[in-house]
Amino acid sequence: MNLSSVAPPPAGEKTATIFVALELSKSTWLVALHSPAVDKISLHRLQGGDTEGLMALIEHRREQAQAALTRPVRVMSCYEAGYDGFWLHRFLCDRGIDNQVLDAASILVDRRSRRAKTDRLDAAALLRTLMALERGEPRVCRVVRVPSLEQENDRRRSRERARLVNERGQHSSRVKGLLMTQGIRDFKPARRDWREQLETLRTADGRDLPSCLKNEIKRECHRLWQVIEMIMEVEAEQRQAAEITAPGIIQLSHLRGIGLTIASVMTNEVFFRDFQNRREVAGYLGLASSPWSSGAVSRDQGIQRSGNPRARRTAIELAWLWLRHQPDSGLARWFHERVGAGKGRIRRTMIVALARKLIIALWRYLTQGLLPEGAMTKA
Repeated sequence: MNLSSVAPPPAGEKTATIFVALELSKSTWLVALHSPAVDKISLHRLQGGDTEGLMALIEHRREQAQAALTRPVRVMSCYEAGYDGFWLHRFLCDRGIDNQVLDAASILVDRRSRRAKTDRLDAAALLRTLMALERGEPRVCRVVRVPSLEQENDRRRSRERARLVNERGQHSSRVKGLLMTQGIRDFKPARRDWREQLETLRTADGRDLPSCLKNEIKRECHRLWQVIEMIMEVEAEQRQAAEITAPGIIQLSHLRGIGLTIASVMTNEVFFRDFQNRREVAGYLGLASSPWSSGAVSRDQGIQRSGNPRARRTAIELAWLWLRHQPDSGLARWFHERVGAGKGRIRRTMIVALARKLIIALWRYLTQGLLPEGAMTKA
């Protein structure tokens, strides 16, 4: 039965709530359920992916509770963000269940060095966290903002490209490493004439390349060029999508120092969200400070690093590019005034601060149309 088809309760009639927590794994689902008619936690084990069994269990308990209490009963569920993504969240919401996806790292755990940990204990703890959220304790954990299907699909391009670029570096390093064992340092596998280069190679002591090594390098170069062609294909898709459906990407890429790739990452990973203030922007990227203050001890532990890692890496990369391509901007002058001739650690520390300020400035640029101070656009 679809729970969304249940008639809403009459005005003034109090609704009871069934709480459901799902401990998910590839092989099994452990369901912790608290019914207001019984006032106890029951545990049920289902085969992984058994949505029909899950809905049958929830509907059976809902009918039992509604008959015992003689009043409407709603269902609230939760699970931790992870391997299963967000498809289950959409499945439950489409069937009238109020589901929450929780950030596993934000849930409090026992701090004993040898604490007991089982799926049963984790499911029960997850259920208690959900009940605390419903009681009005929003800080008991963090609720994940679930992206729409379109937003989740759009970010696949930038994530695939990042994975392919990493794979390209691995293949290129492998080829150069193999040739270094023969004293060859000037081979460039990413050039289109790599076959001609390979045929003319000689070892440092003047011999031809060994046949097995030469064949291995050929196969590695073939894999490298397959990856290069895939990167070009993904980048072409990015350009086409940006021109048709992503005005934010185009708006960002109009600024000097911001190319289509970085604009796509920042738009799909960060600026698809609705932030209320600059602290939320910095916190989402993990660029907010994490103070430690207890008794007489007060110190700063540095940035949190608890946000989106892809967006954080891209923001710091963008900060370096901003210094190069926007040297007369207010943010670049702010950086140079504080760093001066300093090098090393002070420079690395301040580039993180610049990245935080820059992302906030770009957020204001996209939402309010405020161009960063002194920033130049492309001709």
